[in-house]
Amino acid sequence: MSRAPRAYWKGFLRLSLVSIGVQIYNAVESKSEISFRQIHKPSGRRVNYEKVVQGIGKIENSDIAKGYEVDSDTYVLLEPEEIDAIKLESKRTIDLVQFIDAKDIDYRYFERPYYVAPADEMAAEGYVVIRDALRKSGKVGLAQITIAGREWLVAVAPLEDGLVMEMLRYANELRDTSDYFGEVPKVKPDKEMIELALQLIEKKSGPFNPDKFQDHYATALRDLVQDKLKGHKIIAPHEDARPQGNNVVDLMEALKRSIGQSGAAPAKAQPAAKAKPAAKKPKKRA
Repeated sequence: MSRAPRAYWKGFLRLSLVSIGVQIYNAVESKSEISFRQIHKPSGRRVNYEKVVQGIGKIENSDIAKGYEVDSDTYVLLEPEEIDAIKLESKRTIDLVQFIDAKDIDYRYFERPYYVAPADEMAAEGYVVIRDALRKSGKVGLAQITIAGREWLVAVAPLEDGLVMEMLRYANELRDTSDYFGEVPKVKPDKEMIELALQLIEKKSGPFNPDKFQDHYATALRDLVQDKLKGHKIIAPHEDARPQGNNVVDLMEALKRSIGQSGAAPAKAQPAAKAKPAAKKPKKRA
Protein backbone atom coordinates (compact mmCIF):
# COMPACT_ATOMS: atom_id res chain seq x y z
CA MET A 1 0.00 0.00 0.00
CA SER A 2 1.50 3.35 -1.09
CA ARG A 3 2.08 6.07 1.46
CA ALA A 4 -0.19 9.11 1.26
CA PRO A 5 1.59 12.18 -0.13
CA ARG A 6 2.74 14.78 2.34
CA ALA A 7 1.06 18.18 2.20
CA TYR A 8 3.39 20.98 1.09
CA TRP A 9 1.23 23.69 2.73
CA LYS A 10 -1.83 23.76 4.98
CA GLY A 11 -4.22 26.64 5.46
CA PHE A 12 -7.46 28.11 4.14
CA LEU A 13 -8.97 28.95 0.77
CA ARG A 14 -11.19 32.00 1.03
CA LEU A 15 -13.88 33.41 -1.24
CA SER A 16 -15.17 36.62 0.39
CA LEU A 17 -16.62 35.47 3.73
CA VAL A 18 -16.38 31.75 2.89
CA SER A 19 -13.23 30.03 4.20
CA ILE A 20 -12.47 26.33 3.90
CA GLY A 21 -9.51 24.28 5.06
CA VAL A 22 -7.23 23.09 2.26
CA GLN A 23 -3.94 21.29 1.76
CA ILE A 24 -1.49 21.97 -1.07
CA TYR A 25 0.45 19.17 -2.78
CA ASN A 26 3.24 19.37 -5.33
CA ALA A 27 1.81 18.39 -8.73
CA VAL A 28 5.22 17.78 -10.33
CA GLU A 29 7.13 14.50 -10.00
CA SER A 30 10.81 15.44 -9.94
CA LYS A 31 12.41 12.05 -9.24
CA SER A 32 12.72 11.39 -12.98
CA GLU A 33 14.93 14.45 -13.46
CA ILE A 34 18.54 13.74 -14.40
CA SER A 35 21.17 15.03 -12.00
CA PHE A 36 24.93 14.73 -12.03
CA ARG A 37 27.36 14.61 -9.12
CA GLN A 38 30.80 16.17 -9.16
CA ILE A 39 33.39 13.39 -8.89
CA HIS A 40 37.12 13.49 -8.12
CA LYS A 41 38.35 11.83 -11.32
CA PRO A 42 41.55 10.16 -9.96
CA SER A 43 39.76 8.50 -6.98
CA GLY A 44 36.21 8.22 -8.33
CA ARG A 45 34.80 9.68 -5.10
CA ARG A 46 32.22 12.42 -4.70
CA VAL A 47 33.41 15.98 -4.16
CA ASN A 48 32.27 17.36 -0.79
CA TYR A 49 31.87 21.01 0.06
CA GLU A 50 32.87 22.63 3.31
CA LYS A 51 31.48 25.93 4.51
CA VAL A 52 34.33 28.34 5.04
CA VAL A 53 34.77 32.04 5.81
CA GLN A 54 37.63 33.92 4.21
CA GLY A 55 40.35 34.53 6.78
CA ILE A 56 38.74 32.15 9.29
CA GLY A 57 38.45 28.81 7.54
CA LYS A 58 35.94 26.02 8.17
CA ILE A 59 32.93 26.94 10.30
CA GLU A 60 30.10 25.10 12.06
CA ASN A 61 26.49 25.12 10.84
CA SER A 62 25.38 26.42 14.25
CA ASP A 63 27.36 29.63 13.61
CA ILE A 64 25.52 30.40 10.37
CA ALA A 65 22.70 32.97 10.29
CA LYS A 66 20.64 34.51 7.51
CA GLY A 67 21.80 37.94 6.42
CA TYR A 68 20.13 40.60 4.27
CA GLU A 69 22.65 42.67 2.28
CA VAL A 70 22.05 46.40 2.70
CA ASP A 71 25.37 47.55 1.23
CA SER A 72 28.55 46.04 -0.18
CA ASP A 73 29.72 43.48 2.43
CA THR A 74 27.26 44.95 4.95
CA TYR A 75 24.51 42.66 6.24
CA VAL A 76 21.66 42.74 8.71
CA LEU A 77 21.55 39.38 10.51
CA LEU A 78 18.11 37.87 11.05
CA GLU A 79 17.17 35.02 13.37
CA PRO A 80 14.51 32.47 12.29
CA GLU A 81 12.05 33.70 14.91
CA GLU A 82 12.48 37.28 13.68
CA ILE A 83 11.62 36.25 10.13
CA ASP A 84 8.62 34.30 11.45
CA ALA A 85 7.43 37.48 13.14
CA ILE A 86 6.48 38.91 9.73
CA LYS A 87 2.70 38.86 9.78
CA LEU A 88 1.19 38.11 6.38
CA GLU A 89 -2.32 36.80 5.90
CA SER A 90 -1.09 34.83 2.89
CA LYS A 91 0.92 32.62 5.25
CA ARG A 92 -2.30 30.86 6.18
CA THR A 93 -4.94 31.99 3.70
CA ILE A 94 -5.31 31.88 -0.10
CA ASP A 95 -7.69 34.79 -0.59
CA LEU A 96 -9.34 34.80 -4.04
CA VAL A 97 -9.39 38.55 -4.67
CA GLN A 98 -9.98 38.69 -8.45
CA PHE A 99 -11.27 36.46 -11.25
CA ILE A 100 -10.13 36.50 -14.86
CA ASP A 101 -10.28 34.37 -18.00
CA ALA A 102 -7.45 31.84 -18.04
CA LYS A 103 -6.56 32.82 -21.62
CA ASP A 104 -5.77 36.33 -20.40
CA ILE A 105 -2.71 35.10 -18.47
CA ASP A 106 0.46 35.45 -20.52
CA TYR A 107 2.30 32.11 -20.87
CA ARG A 108 5.45 33.68 -19.43
CA TYR A 109 3.85 34.06 -16.01
CA PHE A 110 3.26 30.34 -15.35
CA GLU A 111 5.80 28.88 -12.91
CA ARG A 112 4.73 25.60 -11.26
CA PRO A 113 1.46 23.70 -10.57
CA TYR A 114 0.16 22.42 -7.24
CA TYR A 115 -2.94 20.41 -6.33
CA VAL A 116 -5.39 21.94 -3.86
CA ALA A 117 -7.40 19.40 -1.84
CA PRO A 118 -9.95 19.84 0.96
CA ALA A 119 -8.42 19.44 4.41
CA ASP A 120 -11.30 17.35 5.80
CA GLU A 121 -14.94 16.40 5.34
CA MET A 122 -16.12 19.70 6.80
CA ALA A 123 -14.36 21.56 3.98
CA ALA A 124 -15.69 19.30 1.22
CA GLU A 125 -18.96 21.12 0.51
CA GLY A 126 -17.41 24.58 0.27
CA TYR A 127 -14.57 23.15 -1.83
CA VAL A 128 -17.00 21.65 -4.36
CA VAL A 129 -19.01 24.90 -4.50
CA ILE A 130 -15.91 26.94 -5.36
CA ARG A 131 -14.73 24.32 -7.87
CA ASP A 132 -18.05 24.16 -9.72
CA ALA A 133 -18.53 27.94 -9.67
CA LEU A 134 -15.11 28.43 -11.25
CA ARG A 135 -15.86 25.80 -13.87
CA LYS A 136 -19.22 27.28 -14.84
CA SER A 137 -17.85 30.83 -14.95
CA GLY A 138 -14.85 29.84 -17.04
CA LYS A 139 -12.70 31.94 -14.71
CA VAL A 140 -9.61 31.40 -12.58
CA GLY A 141 -9.13 33.06 -9.21
CA LEU A 142 -6.08 35.19 -8.41
CA ALA A 143 -4.59 35.18 -4.93
CA GLN A 144 -1.29 35.25 -3.06
CA ILE A 145 0.33 32.64 -0.86
CA THR A 146 3.48 32.65 1.25
CA ILE A 147 5.58 29.51 0.74
CA ALA A 148 9.31 28.82 1.11
CA GLY A 149 10.25 32.29 2.25
CA ARG A 150 8.42 34.35 -0.35
CA GLU A 151 4.94 35.49 -1.28
CA TRP A 152 3.74 34.10 -4.59
CA LEU A 153 1.07 35.30 -6.97
CA VAL A 154 -1.14 32.28 -7.80
CA ALA A 155 -4.06 31.32 -10.02
CA VAL A 156 -6.61 28.77 -8.78
CA ALA A 157 -8.63 26.83 -11.37
CA PRO A 158 -10.83 23.72 -11.58
CA LEU A 159 -9.10 20.53 -12.70
CA GLU A 160 -11.08 17.29 -13.11
CA ASP A 161 -12.64 16.64 -9.66
CA GLY A 162 -10.48 19.15 -7.84
CA LEU A 163 -8.59 22.43 -7.95
CA VAL A 164 -5.15 23.25 -9.24
CA MET A 165 -3.05 26.20 -8.10
CA GLU A 166 -0.51 27.60 -10.55
CA MET A 167 2.30 29.72 -9.13
CA LEU A 168 2.78 32.83 -11.25
CA ARG A 169 5.71 35.17 -11.74
CA TYR A 170 5.44 38.85 -10.88
CA ALA A 171 5.64 41.40 -13.69
CA ASN A 172 9.02 42.73 -12.53
CA GLU A 173 10.52 39.24 -12.87
CA LEU A 174 10.10 39.22 -16.65
CA ARG A 175 12.71 40.72 -18.92
CA ASP A 176 11.71 43.48 -21.34
CA THR A 177 10.81 41.99 -24.72
CA SER A 178 12.23 45.02 -26.54
CA ASP A 179 15.72 43.88 -25.50
CA TYR A 180 15.22 40.77 -27.63
CA PHE A 181 12.60 41.60 -30.26
CA GLY A 182 13.66 45.18 -30.95
CA GLU A 183 15.73 44.18 -33.98
CA VAL A 184 13.14 41.88 -35.59
CA PRO A 185 12.90 43.19 -39.18
CA LYS A 186 9.78 45.19 -40.04
CA VAL A 187 9.02 43.29 -43.22
CA LYS A 188 5.74 42.23 -44.83
CA PRO A 189 5.93 38.51 -45.64
CA ASP A 190 4.66 37.03 -48.87
CA LYS A 191 0.93 36.18 -48.58
CA GLU A 192 1.43 32.85 -50.32
CA MET A 193 4.06 31.79 -47.80
CA ILE A 194 1.76 32.69 -44.90
CA GLU A 195 -1.02 30.66 -46.52
CA LEU A 196 1.33 27.70 -46.93
CA ALA A 197 2.37 28.00 -43.29
CA LEU A 198 -1.32 28.09 -42.28
CA GLN A 199 -1.95 24.90 -44.26
CA LEU A 200 1.01 23.24 -42.57
CA ILE A 201 -0.25 24.29 -39.11
CA GLU A 202 -3.72 22.96 -39.92
CA LYS A 203 -2.24 19.69 -41.15
CA LYS A 204 -0.32 19.23 -37.89
CA SER A 205 -3.09 20.41 -35.55
CA GLY A 206 -4.67 18.09 -32.99
CA PRO A 207 -5.70 17.80 -29.33
CA PHE A 208 -3.05 18.22 -26.64
CA ASN A 209 -1.79 14.78 -25.59
CA PRO A 210 1.40 15.03 -23.48
CA ASP A 211 1.70 11.23 -23.34
CA LYS A 212 2.81 11.31 -26.99
CA PHE A 213 6.00 13.11 -26.00
CA GLN A 214 9.01 11.84 -24.07
CA ASP A 215 12.31 13.18 -22.84
CA HIS A 216 14.61 11.81 -25.55
CA TYR A 217 17.70 13.29 -23.90
CA ALA A 218 17.03 11.44 -20.63
CA THR A 219 16.49 8.16 -22.51
CA ALA A 220 19.65 8.61 -24.57
CA LEU A 221 21.67 9.53 -21.48
CA ARG A 222 20.55 6.40 -19.61
CA ASP A 223 21.45 4.28 -22.65
CA LEU A 224 24.87 5.95 -22.71
CA VAL A 225 25.40 5.15 -19.02
CA GLN A 226 24.52 1.50 -19.66
CA ASP A 227 26.99 1.39 -22.56
CA LYS A 228 29.70 2.80 -20.30
CA LEU A 229 28.92 0.19 -17.63
CA LYS A 230 29.38 -2.52 -20.28
CA GLY A 231 32.82 -1.08 -21.12
CA HIS A 232 31.87 0.30 -24.51
CA LYS A 233 33.85 3.25 -25.87
CA ILE A 234 31.69 6.30 -26.47
CA ILE A 235 32.38 8.20 -29.69
CA ALA A 236 30.50 11.41 -30.42
CA PRO A 237 28.78 11.26 -33.83
CA HIS A 238 29.70 13.77 -36.49
CA GLU A 239 27.14 16.57 -36.64
CA ASP A 240 26.03 17.73 -40.08
CA ALA A 241 26.51 21.36 -40.95
CA ARG A 242 23.53 23.64 -40.59
CA PRO A 243 21.31 23.22 -43.67
CA GLN A 244 21.42 26.11 -46.08
CA GLY A 245 18.33 27.98 -47.19
CA ASN A 246 18.22 31.54 -45.91
CA ASN A 247 16.56 33.24 -48.87
CA VAL A 248 12.90 33.60 -49.81
CA VAL A 249 13.10 31.09 -52.66
CA ASP A 250 14.37 28.35 -50.35
CA LEU A 251 11.75 29.20 -47.71
CA MET A 252 8.95 29.02 -50.26
CA GLU A 253 10.22 25.68 -51.55
CA ALA A 254 10.56 24.31 -48.01
CA LEU A 255 6.99 25.28 -47.16
CA LYS A 256 5.62 23.68 -50.31
CA ARG A 257 7.52 20.46 -49.74
CA SER A 258 6.41 20.41 -46.09
CA ILE A 259 2.76 20.14 -47.09
CA GLY A 260 3.52 17.55 -49.77
CA GLN A 261 3.21 19.82 -52.79
CA SER A 262 5.36 20.26 -55.87
CA GLY A 263 7.46 23.30 -56.66
CA ALA A 264 4.50 24.99 -58.35
CA ALA A 265 2.34 27.34 -56.30
CA PRO A 266 -0.75 25.56 -54.90
CA ALA A 267 -3.99 26.48 -56.60
CA LYS A 268 -5.88 26.89 -53.33
CA ALA A 269 -3.33 29.09 -51.59
CA GLN A 270 -4.03 32.38 -53.39
CA PRO A 271 -7.86 32.22 -53.42
CA ALA A 272 -7.89 31.37 -49.71
CA ALA A 273 -5.74 34.41 -48.93
CA LYS A 274 -8.02 36.69 -50.96
CA ALA A 275 -11.19 35.29 -49.45
CA LYS A 276 -10.38 36.43 -45.90
CA PRO A 277 -10.86 40.22 -46.38
CA ALA A 278 -14.24 39.57 -48.04
CA ALA A 279 -15.36 37.52 -45.03
CA LYS A 280 -14.49 40.34 -42.63
CA LYS A 281 -16.52 43.08 -44.33
CA PRO A 282 -19.98 41.85 -43.28
CA LYS A 283 -18.77 41.63 -39.66
CA LYS A 284 -17.66 45.26 -39.70
CA ARG A 285 -21.03 46.45 -41.01
CA ALA A 286 -22.93 44.41 -38.42
